[in-house]
Amino acid sequence: MQLTLFDLDNTLLADDSDYLWGRFLVDEGVVDAEHYARENERFHAQYQEGNLDIHAYQRFALAPLRTHSLDTMHALRADYVERIIRPRVARHTPALLDYHRQRGDTIAIITATNRFITEPIATLLGIDTLIATDPEIVDGVYTGEIAGVPCFQAGKIERAKAWVAHQAETFERVNFYSDSLNDLPLLRWADRAIAVDPDDTLAAAAREAGWPIISLRGEQPPFQLSPTE
Repeated sequence: MQLTLFDLDNTLLADDSDYLWGRFLVDEGVVDAEHYARENERFHAQYQEGNLDIHAYQRFALAPLRTHSLDTMHALRADYVERIIRPRVARHTPALLDYHRQRGDTIAIITATNRFITEPIATLLGIDTLIATDPEIVDGVYTGEIAGVPCFQAGKIERAKAWVAHQAETFERVNFYSDSLNDLPLLRWADRAIAVDPDDTLAAAAREAGWPIISLRGEQPPFQLSPTE
C-alpha cells in the first residue's frame, strides 16, 4: 500500500486558502481592513520567500476567532468555502485524486494552513485525512497559539511520521505533491516527489533532482504524470 500526500494551497487549489481567508475577512468587514490587509500581505510575502514565522502568523490568523463568536465564524467559513474556494479547486485535482483512490492509495492532505480553515476544504475535496497546523483550544476558546508541532517546513516530516505511526497499515512508499519551496524537506523525505505548478525555487530543485513537474491548472491534463511509477 502507498501513502500519497498532497499539499493544499497552490497545489490542489489554484490559490492560497490562508491568504484568501484573510482577504475574505477584510472584504466582509470582520477585521480592521487597513491593518489586517497590510499584515496579510506581509505574512504572505514571508511565506513565499521561505522565512515565515509560523507562530507569529498563526497568532495573527487566529485572532478573529478570539474576537467573534464561533457561530459567526463558522457561518463565514461555510460561505467562504462555497464562494471563494470551490471555484479555485484546480482543474485536474478531482481526476488526480480519483486516480490515486482507484489505485488503492491512502490519500491525505498535509498543510501548514490551520485546521479551522482547511477542515471543510478537505471535506469539499472528499479527503478524510487532514494533517494540518492545529490551533490551541483551551476551555473551548482559541488561544491564538499552535497546539503541538506546526505542520510547516521540517515540521511536516514530524507530523507525517507521527500520523503514520498510528496507522494499522504499513506503507511501502510515500508520494508527495507540492508547489512550494517551504515543502522541500518533505519532498526530499518522500519516496517520490512531484512538483505541482511550482514556485521558482522548487522548480529549480525539481529539475536538479529529476522530479516530475506537472500542472493541475491547464486545459490539458498532465499526461506526463504516471503515478504508478
